[in-house]
Amino acid sequence: MARWLRPLVGALLLLLEGAAALSFLHHRYEELVQALFRVQSQCPYVTRIYSIGRSVEGRHLYVLEFSDYPGIHEPLEPEFKYVGNMHGNEVLGRELLLQLSEFLCEEYRRGNERITRLIHDTRIHIMPSMNPDGYEVAAKQGPDSNGYLTGRNNANGVDLNRNFPDLNTLMYYSREISGPNHHIPLPDNWKSQVEPETLAVIQWISSYNFVLSANLHGGAVVANYPYDKSQDQRFRSHRRTVNTPTPDDKLFQKLAKTYSYAHSWMHRGWNCGDYFADGITNGASWYSLSKGMQDFNYLYTNCFEITLELSCNKFPPEEDLERQWMANREALVAFIEEVHQGIKGMVSDENNNGIAGAVISVQGISHDITSGDMGDYFRLLLPGTYTVTASAEGYQPLTVTTTVGPAAPSLVHFHLKQEVVRKPAERKASGTRTNNKALQKKVVPRATRRGTQR
Repeated sequence: MARWLRPLVGALLLLLEGAAALSFLHHRYEELVQALFRVQSQCPYVTRIYSIGRSVEGRHLYVLEFSDYPGIHEPLEPEFKYVGNMHGNEVLGRELLLQLSEFLCEEYRRGNERITRLIHDTRIHIMPSMNPDGYEVAAKQGPDSNGYLTGRNNANGVDLNRNFPDLNTLMYYSREISGPNHHIPLPDNWKSQVEPETLAVIQWISSYNFVLSANLHGGAVVANYPYDKSQDQRFRSHRRTVNTPTPDDKLFQKLAKTYSYAHSWMHRGWNCGDYFADGITNGASWYSLSKGMQDFNYLYTNCFEITLELSCNKFPPEEDLERQWMANREALVAFIEEVHQGIKGMVSDENNNGIAGAVISVQGISHDITSGDMGDYFRLLLPGTYTVTASAEGYQPLTVTTTVGPAAPSLVHFHLKQEVVRKPAERKASGTRTNNKALQKKVVPRATRRGTQR
């Protein structure tokens, strides 16, 4: 055999062996739990299982984590998440995430360099089912007789993707008064307005500094990106085209295209009787959706999330699962790799202590992110040159210019100096000089006053 053919044949055999090792079945709740723990037992050193809470009927909302140090956030290592089965009767994402879990474990054990690097450089969180109660309702009918809405909602009859606090309305109002559109605080009574599954997810994403994520749905084939909710509420109940981009619109389009073009047919555009150019769409341009999880991630946390609609049939038959896995496998892995772009670094003080909650602002993009508990930050950006500012209460802000390449993220650290706190006597003397100057000039120009306040 020619020497150059050997690597190709070896890769092909690995591919076939990996495919054969997977079981393409629908998994009820107990079977899903067994599958997760089986993966954990096969890859104990790079996996961890944890529950973020329970559903209305008491089922655990399990997450399988992949990392070279499970359970530990390593500084400068980004956090990524996949969430499936938010609508209980949209089941393909649930099965794909189980397949992905087995695949990552198998390929890591085989020494696959790409997967090994991904697990060592990324903390990956996989939640196969956010709505296990709804799934059980849908699964009782099965693929052949499943109604379009049967099992969609949770056990209380609530659509979980219409159950998050409505931060879009607050953001649109804030924008009119030049306020922020990032890290918008929650309403005081938000806990009383959400379901147990929604509450668990909000607390989860508040506890981890997620950088990138996707939630997996069914009923269409398209990669959907924020905003999902249009500002013009007159079109709220109609499928009207009202494109509503975020400040990171070009980045979101690139993220969505990464998935659609790695998918076997999503990028072709024509699927399920709909057409989406490049296989992607702005959510509100498709139809306006209020209180969705995708927009909530972007407006409340540092996480950039897209929604993946993966199949025309919400509950595909088992004989179709292998074909769907092969169509989505590369896309699922390639999308995780997108977390490694833009800039990242540490925000620290003069003694190299990390500063949590420091604000990272990019000139020209009106959406900020913040540093995590250890002072590390991750800002997804397209290739280009950017002016970036780090600021924190009690410290002097620092601005740098950096260039982002197409491959790995640029490393940009910020060492902030504490603000000088003047003594009372110095402040009084300074105030006297300011008053004298004001008396001499009679009027202080408006721009000068604003600059002084800033």
